[in-house]
Amino acid sequence: MRGMAIRPILIAPDPRLREKSLPVEAVDDDLRALMDDMLETMYAAPGIGLAAIQVGVPKRVIVMDLAGKDEAPNPLYFVNPVILDPADETVPYEEGCLSVPEFYEDVERPVSCRVQYLDYHGKEQVLEAEGLLATCIQHEMDHLEGILFIDHLSRLKRERILKKLKKEQKLAAAQGDGCGDPACNHLGH
Repeated sequence: MRGMAIRPILIAPDPRLREKSLPVEAVDDDLRALMDDMLETMYAAPGIGLAAIQVGVPKRVIVMDLAGKDEAPNPLYFVNPVILDPADETVPYEEGCLSVPEFYEDVERPVSCRVQYLDYHGKEQVLEAEGLLATCIQHEMDHLEGILFIDHLSRLKRERILKKLKKEQKLAAAQGDGCGDPACNHLGH
């Protein structure tokens, strides 16, 4: 049994984040190992959702866990997810993203949807999602299409955020960031 590993998270404007993810052919031990690593990476970040492309793997795979700090972990695994019946009604929700660290903005999304997917064991499932769960699954599914939450913002806001991220990355590279942990995403400490 291999141990879980924390993988480096890609940070915008990394061009790999713009790739469309490919469908998964089979839910096998290799894919489960990827999902385990993604979950470990997401918890360490910390975050509530992570798409495989965010760790550089262009596969249609998402992990999420919306459990609160004092609740038992409740990991969710989505392989080849498809959104069905998004609600006409939308709601703004303040979103952040592990690939766009330290930026939070309101994004309008359908208030509810159904998601069809394969679970950790490759079984077909349908989930009724509303509230934070619906927002999170839609945010993560955008990643599978090469879309970041900042793409839902005005061009001016999006460009300002990307400019700040590029500046922080240059600064961190120039300083050597001093951390030494290859999985660390904290730019400039």
